[in-house]
Amino acid sequence: MKFISEEQSAALISHDLAFLAAREALIAAVTQEATVFPAVAAHGSDPQNRFSIKSGATADVAGLKVGSYWPGNSQAGLPRHNSTIMLFDQTVGRIAWVIEAGQVNAYRTAAADAVAADALARADASTLTVFGAGHQALYECLAVARVRPIRRVLVVARDTVKAEAFAVKLRTHGLTAEVAGAREACAQADIIVTATPSRAPLFEADWVRPGTHVASMGSDAVGKQELPPALFERASLFCDLPAQAVRLGEFQHAAGAKARITALGEVLSGQKAGRTHEDQITVFDSSGIALQDLYIARHLIAAFEA
Repeated sequence: MKFISEEQSAALISHDLAFLAAREALIAAVTQEATVFPAVAAHGSDPQNRFSIKSGATADVAGLKVGSYWPGNSQAGLPRHNSTIMLFDQTVGRIAWVIEAGQVNAYRTAAADAVAADALARADASTLTVFGAGHQALYECLAVARVRPIRRVLVVARDTVKAEAFAVKLRTHGLTAEVAGAREACAQADIIVTATPSRAPLFEADWVRPGTHVASMGSDAVGKQELPPALFERASLFCDLPAQAVRLGEFQHAAGAKARITALGEVLSGQKAGRTHEDQITVFDSSGIALQDLYIARHLIAAFEA
């Protein structure tokens, strides 16, 4: 068994690597050779300490990712989120690689939304609205800014102090950023990204203007919700994996619109259409699939062994 530590994987990861791996994974997800198994939600001895297991396989790679959330870690100055990826040696059924991937996971999650924005957002999209001012929101903004000419970021968060601090952090990364209210931020947005643990819609459907691309990445468990269901009636719907999106992603709240959901991999591979006109609203439900972890692991291994 070979091992890549958190420090090593953090040094190897980049937005370019993550984007490439995410795109490959989303395309692989719609092939007959790929299987994504149902995600398992679990908790530690203290039920507030949660973890999930996401596993999958393609013709040439199989494995799993354990993602954990230990909220008390912040009091000890440690990250609350962590991830470990394990790949099998399929000839004997033993674990071939163990990769600590806490920071990698932030890049991986943001990369899926960047791939979606690259495929679905208008080419001239320049105003990004982000709901949330936490750790993941930064990676989302930076990843989207790589694929569209983002000239302005509007930050919406419940905690004004955190929102202001986050806007300052975005400015240190070269992005023009300011704090805004939800309605104002939606009305001006070309792209909206939600990166929160919300269990209720963050805005009203009629606040979203025609031509906007919307991405929800916080809804990754039963009961979570960031978007208003009424938006789905006005929008074209896309996701990483339909079977998972309707079970634990944002589209668990899609009701009658579920039949209109398209896997993004089908757009990327040319099987189905993405954006077809400038006024079209597109929604991407990014609940996160195991193939993203397996493919990013392969790229990390290649870089590690180079």
